[in-house]
Amino acid sequence: MAVLVALGAFLMTLFGGWVAQRVTDRRHLVLGLAGGLMLGVVGLDLLPEALEAAGEEVFGVPQALLLFVGGFLFAHVVERLLATRRAAHGAETGRKADERTPQVGLVAAGAMVLHSLMDGIALGAAFQVGGGMGATVALAVVTHDFADGFNTYTLTSLYGNERRKALAMLVADALAPVAGAGLATLLTLPEELLGSYLGFFGGALLYLAAAEILPEAHHDHPARTTLLCTVAGVGFIWLVVGLSGG
Repeated sequence: MAVLVALGAFLMTLFGGWVAQRVTDRRHLVLGLAGGLMLGVVGLDLLPEALEAAGEEVFGVPQALLLFVGGFLFAHVVERLLATRRAAHGAETGRKADERTPQVGLVAAGAMVLHSLMDGIALGAAFQVGGGMGATVALAVVTHDFADGFNTYTLTSLYGNERRKALAMLVADALAPVAGAGLATLLTLPEELLGSYLGFFGGALLYLAAAEILPEAHHDHPARTTLLCTVAGVGFIWLVVGLSGG
């Protein structure tokens, strides 16, 4: 049953990526929506789950929050190092120093794929607990995989990667829940480890949304509709979390 539901998540992920491709003539709206979806996923989904699973304090601060900040800083450092390296290489070859860094997009998309794999594992584990728990987790996974597919394609292409690479990462993200659901029958991840990963990943995702996606969305088109798309993205994730019972 878990694998069948994961196939639904597979289709929903592809649909999200398809939508991101089809509205390229409204790029600012796509980026505004992607930023809102990412913000909603982090603040309303990932971080609460991380705190619940890895809430033990380390020197007065919950472990999940420490890793959340660590993930934010890690993404910032990696993006700066890659940008500096690319700028130096651009100076040597005569290219502009402000070109996008494709590696950042691939790393971010890779993190989304890993997150989707974890979703599939959680889905498989939930169905092992019981049908009711499985149905709740299935609703959350299938609906927010639209956002995962949308964000995976957007992140990969935003940083200057070729369309084929963006599509390859989208397909990998779509397959990940199916693989995760299958793996759940073979292994069980410690809850604290899963919570720690969610905290770290949430911090990295928030950095990309706040420092890259949203500024880019408003750079050329500081329109009210872009802001509305961001709010709509957050609202969509809130609806998903509410319908799935948190």
